[in-house]
Amino acid sequence: MPQAATATRTPDVPTFDFDPFSREFFDDPYPAHEAMREAGPVVWIPRYQVWGMARHDDVHTAFNDWQTYCSGRGVGLSDFAKEEPWRPRSLLLEVDPPYHTKTRTVIARILSPGTIKRLRAPFEAYAEELVDRLVARGRFEAVKDLAEAYPLKVFPDAIGLPDAGREFLLPYGNMVFTGFGPRNYLFEEAMRDGDRVRQEIMRLCARESLRPDGLGAEIFAAADRGEITHEEAPMLMRSFLSAGVDTTVNALGAAMDCLARNPDQWQLLRGEPTLARNAFEETLRLESPSQVFFRTTTRAVDVGGVAIGEGQKVLLFMAAANRDPRRWQNPDKFDIRRRVAGHVALGSGIHGCVGQAVARLEGELVLTALAKRVETIEIVGEPKRRYNNTLRGLSSLPVEVRAKHH
Repeated sequence: MPQAATATRTPDVPTFDFDPFSREFFDDPYPAHEAMREAGPVVWIPRYQVWGMARHDDVHTAFNDWQTYCSGRGVGLSDFAKEEPWRPRSLLLEVDPPYHTKTRTVIARILSPGTIKRLRAPFEAYAEELVDRLVARGRFEAVKDLAEAYPLKVFPDAIGLPDAGREFLLPYGNMVFTGFGPRNYLFEEAMRDGDRVRQEIMRLCARESLRPDGLGAEIFAAADRGEITHEEAPMLMRSFLSAGVDTTVNALGAAMDCLARNPDQWQLLRGEPTLARNAFEETLRLESPSQVFFRTTTRAVDVGGVAIGEGQKVLLFMAAANRDPRRWQNPDKFDIRRRVAGHVALGSGIHGCVGQAVARLEGELVLTALAKRVETIEIVGEPKRRYNNTLRGLSSLPVEVRAKHH
C-alpha cells in the first residue's frame, strides 16, 4: 500500500467501505452514488486505497486539469509508475502532453467535421436498411440485432477493416474496459481468451489488413509523413477500435431501453424526429455507458479541505456526476428536451472520448430511423445486464415494435 495514502488521510474524510466493482454495486449503483455525492467533494475507498469523486463540478474539474490529475500513469486502478500495464499503453488515453498532443492531433484530423459529414450518407443508409429489416420482423433482440449490429458494421466499414475478424472487436473492448478495474472475476473472465483476441486485433490493425480508402489507412499515411512513427500507427489503430464500438453499443442499447420505458418521450421523439440527437445525448447522461475512470495525482492537492498527496489514484464516478442534482433538475428523469450539455459521459478536456463525434452521428441516425418508422416499442422479456468494471450496458433487451401505418 502506498505510504502516502495513509499519511494524507484525515479523520474527517468520509469513508466508503464498499466495492464499486462488485456485482451488487453494478446492479444498483445509484444509492451509493447519491451517498458519495452527499458526503462531500471527495471520499475515501479503503478497499482499493483510492479517493473517489462523485459530484459533477469536481469530476469535471479533474478531467480538465491533466496537469494535476494525469492519465499517463494509467486511467485504470494500476499505477504505471509502479507496475507494468497488462497491454502496451494506449497512445491516446494513457499519455499526457506533449506526447498526447501529437497522437491526438493525428486522430482528431482524421475524425474531422468534414469526415463526419462524409460518413453521414453511408451511415444513414445502413441505419434505415437495418431498421426496416427489424421493423418487418416486429420482434427482435435490441442489443444483438440493433445496438451491436449497427456500430459493428458502419464503424469498421469506415475504418476499412476486413469483414473477417470483426467478431473480436467486442471481446477486445470488454477486455480493455474491464482491464481498467481491479483484477477481479470479471477481469479473469474477460482475459480467458485474451491472447487470441489481442493477436486478432493486432492483425486487424496492420496496414496490409486495411482498405486503402478507409480512415485506418490515413493513420498510416500520417506515419509516412513523419507525424507519428510506423510503430505508433498500429497502436493508434487499436485505440481507434476500442474507442469506437463498445460505448456506442451500450449507449444504443440504453437508448432503446429508456425510450421503451418512457412511452411519453418516445411519442415526443416520433412527433419531432429532430430531437434524436438530444435524445441520444440524454441517454448518455442518464445511463453513462462509461461509468468510471481513474486519474493519478501529480502533486499534492487540496479538494474541499481534504489533502490528497502526490501519486494517489482518484476514481471519477462519471455516472454519479451525470445525475448530480447540483447540476441537473430531476436528474433521474429521462427527458429528451433537457439541455444536456456539460455531462461527462464521454469524459471532458483533452482526454475526452476521441470517437464521440462518430458515436453521436450513429446515435442520431439510428434513433431518427426508428422515430420515422415505429409507433410503439415494448420490452417483451427480461432485460439482462452485461457486467464490466468500467462500462454499463445490457447484454439482452427483447423488444417488440409496431410499425407506423402510413
